[in-house]
Amino acid sequence: MEHAAPSSQEPIRFEAHPSGYKHWVLTFDGPIARLAMDVNQEHPLRPGYELKLNSYDLGVDIELADAVERIRFEHPEVKVVLVTSAQPRIFCAGANIYMLGSSTHAFKVNFCKFTNETRNSLEEACSESGQHYVAALNGVSSGGGYELALACEKILLADDGNSAVSFPETPLLAVLPGTGGLTRLVDKRKVRRDLADVFSTLAEGIRGRRAQEWNLVDESIAKSKFDATVKERALTMAAATPDKVGAGLTLAPVTPKRSTEKGWLKSEYTHVTLTVKPNDRLAEIEVRGPSSAESLAGESLRAAGNDLWIFRAFRELNDALLDLRFNHETAGLVLLTTKGDPEKVRAADKALLDLEASGDWLAHEIRLYVKRTLKRLDLSARSMFAILTKGSCFAGSLFELALAADRSYMLDDEDEPVQIGLSGMNHGPLPMSNGLTRLQTRFLGRPAIPTELVGVTELMDAATAKERGLVTFTPDAMDWDDEVRLAIEERVSLSPDALTGMEANLRFAGPETMETKIFARLSAWQNWIFQRPNAVGEKGALTMYGRPERPELDWRRT
Repeated sequence: MEHAAPSSQEPIRFEAHPSGYKHWVLTFDGPIARLAMDVNQEHPLRPGYELKLNSYDLGVDIELADAVERIRFEHPEVKVVLVTSAQPRIFCAGANIYMLGSSTHAFKVNFCKFTNETRNSLEEACSESGQHYVAALNGVSSGGGYELALACEKILLADDGNSAVSFPETPLLAVLPGTGGLTRLVDKRKVRRDLADVFSTLAEGIRGRRAQEWNLVDESIAKSKFDATVKERALTMAAATPDKVGAGLTLAPVTPKRSTEKGWLKSEYTHVTLTVKPNDRLAEIEVRGPSSAESLAGESLRAAGNDLWIFRAFRELNDALLDLRFNHETAGLVLLTTKGDPEKVRAADKALLDLEASGDWLAHEIRLYVKRTLKRLDLSARSMFAILTKGSCFAGSLFELALAADRSYMLDDEDEPVQIGLSGMNHGPLPMSNGLTRLQTRFLGRPAIPTELVGVTELMDAATAKERGLVTFTPDAMDWDDEVRLAIEERVSLSPDALTGMEANLRFAGPETMETKIFARLSAWQNWIFQRPNAVGEKGALTMYGRPERPELDWRRT
């Protein structure tokens, strides 16, 4: 029986803390951290299944996402993170099959999306943050377990006659290996296509030397030497990694105040408000700018800490986006609004970028966090309209919200001009999954424009913004209410399936990257496969898993 829609259950929350982890053990030894998977099978996110064999559900991955973030912000001394298992003979059996089989379609797709975003953050820590993840596979690593290993910089496999890597989803479950798995296999590790084909249809997987020969792992190590070799490799990587100067930042919760008013669900954070109108299939996210212009040095950044405007605002936006994805799946259109002084937003941007340019690692991490949050916005399967009206502060980092939107409406009022502005944040520090800035993606056919806009430092009114192609529509005060209302009514009346496909295609113009492949396939291929009877029908492979009967497949191909 499928899980009911999230609205009829306890909402899913994404705050976690190591003191409350049920499934991971995080320990530190100087420059080496150890993140050991020890899933408590009696504590699934929802009742109805057991998390046997270190299999995971969303609750396990929420803790993993929290651990990756905390290591990045709270432990600058850490240079290598060993990802391993605290259970004998099993590293991770992957996503829990019974959880997937009993979940709604939307939950399955969003679950896959969240796990891939977490793995992206882990990979970014390796490439951008001087924290190198090493998978120490001391047991069987299958499905999503091997996907976690693929996200790490190095994979070390115990050669003990038992430990293996595998992608059993295609032969056993009639679904793709999370889509991120297949892409990382050939794009990241560059495993030969024919070998990847064999591997991905071999349910029992591949062990030992063959796994190393096929480049499925970096080293296959004899059991008697495994622990010592893993430690030696970690210490060598740590010795080659530069130290960071300055203390870490202990992350504080960003829990909002939640209320219900007029049937609307409201989550009030310090700088962000999420309002959901279920009956209208509509949501609004308002982001408020800083109350004062922030100027930073290393000491003042650490003194501001969790209350630094740009950091707190984007942490709150991140939490609101996850809340919207998992708990409000019928809210198909999101109105993006802002409130505040655009010049103060630009001042906050400049202060952070200047400090990062001086070599401050914490400023660097905060900027990367802003980038990841905006990517999560890009990847959300919701229509998005930016509404630029009186009191807005769509400038710099907050103008990225308007650039991320599917379209934008800016009020043209001569008496009280609405203004937008660009900052250094719009010209490189916050790239999309395609590796381009949102300005470069917007003007793909006119690549000189983003370069020309670097020199535009003045605030722009509606007419100028329209002329420069930075907004979609600029109704005047007389037409504003009707034009915006009609656009909203039209959008929420359209098929959500068609819109999801359309938006995912339009948002990522330009070059294809490993990241765009992963998420395009999540939005299209996995979305399609998760609805096919071969996987989830009454006799589908995912439905029949664990039963004595064999699945019944429709043998026709498109």
